Amino acid sequence: MKLEFLLKPSVRTQPIYEPGKPIEYVARDLGLDPSKITKLASNENPWGPSPQAVAAAKRAIDRGEVYPDGGCYTLRHALAEKWSLTADQFIVGNGSNEIIELLGHAFLAPGDEVVMATPAFAVYKLVTLLFGANPIEVPLTQWRHDLNQISKAITRRTKLVFVCSPNNPTGTANTEAELLDFARNLPDHVVAVFDEAYAEYLENAPDLRPLLVENRKVICLRTFSKVYGLAALRVGYGYSSPEMCAALNRVRQPFNVNAIAQFAAIAALNDDEFRKMTIRENAHGLKQLEENLLSLGLRFVPSVANFMLVQVGDSAKAFESLQSQGVIVRPMKSYGLDEWIRVTVGSSDQNLRFLNSLKVSNFRP
Repeated sequence: MKLEFLLKPSVRTQPIYEPGKPIEYVARDLGLDPSKITKLASNENPWGPSPQAVAAAKRAIDRGEVYPDGGCYTLRHALAEKWSLTADQFIVGNGSNEIIELLGHAFLAPGDEVVMATPAFAVYKLVTLLFGANPIEVPLTQWRHDLNQISKAITRRTKLVFVCSPNNPTGTANTEAELLDFARNLPDHVVAVFDEAYAEYLENAPDLRPLLVENRKVICLRTFSKVYGLAALRVGYGYSSPEMCAALNRVRQPFNVNAIAQFAAIAALNDDEFRKMTIRENAHGLKQLEENLLSLGLRFVPSVANFMLVQVGDSAKAFESLQSQGVIVRPMKSYGLDEWIRVTVGSSDQNLRFLNSLKVSNFRP
């Protein structure tokens, strides 16, 4: 009997998330110098990791023979202090992606429904399909989550609803009032998952903690990958009710977050100087991209995150053309946006290189 026939049906048909190629692979394939490639494809922090986090990580590796804190006790208490919540209201994951998967383990069975916007972060749909549940996709309206339509898509079979704000890949956000009103009007059998991976970039990020005080069935997800620059260490967290976090801990693997990541994350939380610099420079970068894209006559979606959607005509051709010039962006065809690319906000020099490459290619939507 072939192996494929032994697999669960949901695994046989499971789509695979295709990450962008590492810089070294692109350099080898195109005969380019890796040091001269600008990668603006994965929404990484162009200013590197938090210096305080780097120092803490280096100290942690000196005790590499010791298992990590299996319950992330110190990190959860540091998060509790930052958020004025209790430590048992936090779940820490190997990136916030893992917490999305934990929600699938805890709540989803074949035939259940999960409501999400489209386009939005691809992992919501991947996790839904992995557990044999049905993704119910609601189109964005003017590039933003249409919360009214999402509410209308909920049925008695709905278990989870995902709202990403700011949204990946559009960079748009819903207001605090909209998000609170949406959560307060959900039926009692639905868990709301608010993905706040890019919320630090907002000038006034929504505060959804009142929903926890009201005992709503919600969980909010954050990551250390973006504003703190710790994408390589894979550490994220969710804050919710103690009951929700306890449930997710039942399906979490022991020692799921390594010690280096934990200590780096704790240090990053206290590195306000780096965080503020990242937010400030990102705002400058967004303005730089907007002004130059307007001068080039290219349409874009105004963003509040650390990336931007740009309409270039044929995203696959644009991706190949830019990559041949040593600039890596993300084509959006897999998100149903055939004419668009997503570009990360880089340093001023990186942004200029991207913009100059666009001029050379003379793209038109």
